[in-house]
Amino acid sequence: MTALATEVITVDLDQALWQMWQSMDVPEGFHAEIIEGVIEVSPTGGSRHAQVNRRLARALHDFLRGSGFGPAQDFNVIHGFKVLIPDVFVAPDETEEIEHPEGLGVLTSGVGLVVETVSPGSDARQRDLVRKHRAYAQAGIPVYVIIDDYDTGGAVTVLSGPDPKRGAYARSVRTPYGEEALVPEGPAKGFVIGPEITGGPLDQQA
Repeated sequence: MTALATEVITVDLDQALWQMWQSMDVPEGFHAEIIEGVIEVSPTGGSRHAQVNRRLARALHDFLRGSGFGPAQDFNVIHGFKVLIPDVFVAPDETEEIEHPEGLGVLTSGVGLVVETVSPGSDARQRDLVRKHRAYAQAGIPVYVIIDDYDTGGAVTVLSGPDPKRGAYARSVRTPYGEEALVPEGPAKGFVIGPEITGGPLDQQA
């Protein structure tokens, strides 16, 4: 099979997945993403997951006030035929220039920061730590933050320096719960994720 034929088949598969995704009726409490050529349907997080994301969104809102950027939650972020739904992300307040042409979400080109709060289970960890790591890097999103209760008492990992060709980030800084993780670049540069958002080390929490 020629390289051109392979490319055409890949594009057709991407378009088919895109059309399937558009036609899906996702049950309440779930969301559907297109990651690495697969439609993934996963449940929204539990109360702890929601609490951390609410704290994070409020803190980002205060930090970014007047900057022209702000936080958003549980909204489609689109790169080509890929659809990602970060727990929290940062984008311009005025989204017209980065809105998807069909009004289905915002384009990754305008997103400066994405955050995933890891849900329990091995597949959820693989999705956030591996598959979404690759997807966000391929999309060129400057900073990817992972809040992970299940990383030895809890940790915040800040990834930066995306390499779209490799699908990886050049820099990774892991900060245990109880300490302060710093966003190094982008519209939220200088923002701190600390105990006010995550709580302290989980093995010390009541």
